[in-house]
Amino acid sequence: MPKLNRDGVEIYYEVHGSGPPLLLTHGYSSTGEMWQGQVEALSRDHQLVLWDMRGHGRSDYPDDPAAYSEAATVADMVALLDEVGAAKAIVGGLSLGGYMSLAFYRAHPERVRALLIIDTGPGFKKDEAREAWNKRARETGDRFEREGLAVLKSASRERSDVSHRDASGLARAARGMLTQRDARVIESLPDITVPSLVVVGADDAPFLAASDYMAAKIPGAAKVVIPGAGHAVNIDQPQAFIDAVLPFLDSLDAKATQKAAS
Repeated sequence: MPKLNRDGVEIYYEVHGSGPPLLLTHGYSSTGEMWQGQVEALSRDHQLVLWDMRGHGRSDYPDDPAAYSEAATVADMVALLDEVGAAKAIVGGLSLGGYMSLAFYRAHPERVRALLIIDTGPGFKKDEAREAWNKRARETGDRFEREGLAVLKSASRERSDVSHRDASGLARAARGMLTQRDARVIESLPDITVPSLVVVGADDAPFLAASDYMAAKIPGAAKVVIPGAGHAVNIDQPQAFIDAVLPFLDSLDAKATQKAAS
């Protein structure tokens, strides 16, 4: 299986299909395997790039806590697009993967053709709310350090049966990647100029208000709420998820065709 060497850290990735590039990023403590139910549909007309974030799954778990950060994750995403020869891509993800997709756009808008933001929060404007989030993230890291991968057995569906070699990377990723340093991502939402789709499960209570906020702040964004789905919307309701995403992707392809013909 292909791996990308990022300054000594091996990043696992896989490519399915051909066509316009689509980079999807998993949530915290999950892996790229969470998208397996969508590979066939999404790779039919696109070059689908899936990967495991550092500290997760089949990628490396560096010992240095400084190797885990928003900036390092965004840089990994840039390197992945470079590796597959994609100057621009549709960029999306679930939960932390969606947040990192927004961070990627803020840092590299010229590399993004469209955004697909799934069961995600855009961060916090207020320091107190951010610190409360960071406290929970650090506690999550501490719990993984104490209890190991057993923590995942009681987690949501995209994480409960996921495969990691050990919990050390997840502990460091919680402290370095799940925590947030500032309000730059949430404050950048009104500056997004690419087509954007916000998807959320109707039962994903902690992220409903965040999804409303993003749909209101991102110019021209569309939003789909999927009934009978929680935080792992693509796993809880796989067909409804595809039914929401494919028309969005098709509309991008139609616009590209029209532009090429004009």
